[in-house]
Amino acid sequence: MRAATTEIAVGDVQVRCELTRPDSATALVVFAHGAGAGMQHASVTAIADALTRRDIAVLRFNFPFIEASRKRVDAQPVATATIAAAVAHARQLCPALSLFVGGHSFGGRMASHAILDRDLGGVRGLVFCAFPLHPAGKPSTSRAAHLAKIDLPMLFLSGTRDALADADLLRGVVADLPNATLVWLDTADHGYRVQKRTRSRNDSVFEELADAAAAFVNRVC
Repeated sequence: MRAATTEIAVGDVQVRCELTRPDSATALVVFAHGAGAGMQHASVTAIADALTRRDIAVLRFNFPFIEASRKRVDAQPVATATIAAAVAHARQLCPALSLFVGGHSFGGRMASHAILDRDLGGVRGLVFCAFPLHPAGKPSTSRAAHLAKIDLPMLFLSGTRDALADADLLRGVVADLPNATLVWLDTADHGYRVQKRTRSRNDSVFEELADAAAAFVNRVC
């Protein structure tokens, strides 16, 4: 297992990134964090650790708003430029690995826009962890309207109690996409908190998530 922390340039701003690469990795996920915290957040770290245990390399990075200690997320052009820079950096570091892009919540949504707005090259697929389909209490599918324009395999990993992804609406969105898969995370909410008493699985939600993500990556590769 190899790990390295470096910086990448986004315009005139430097943002931190961290690559964790198992020796036997055949794929790499460029993984963007959510709106509430950066790449070192416990959930993002837990997802990355679980993926690396399944021989998937992970490149995490911060958006500029995190580096500047701002609460308001970056505008879409800045967010997608950051993802493009992270993808280019990942390709330089690991040119032989199949490349996937995704992230948690806001990060995953911006990754999907980056596919359309930026030239990311040969990305093999998208991995959405807790895709924020709509604000809490305001069911809608408008945030997913652009997904039909993406001609890549997509994996949606969504908690059964996620207040930002109405189950019926998300099922409908995924059903309308020709190459998308939806996996429900048992009793998890948007922050991956689970109800232990009613959860049917004995493993952690991050192991559950990583099992599904690894199966998707291995199938697409």
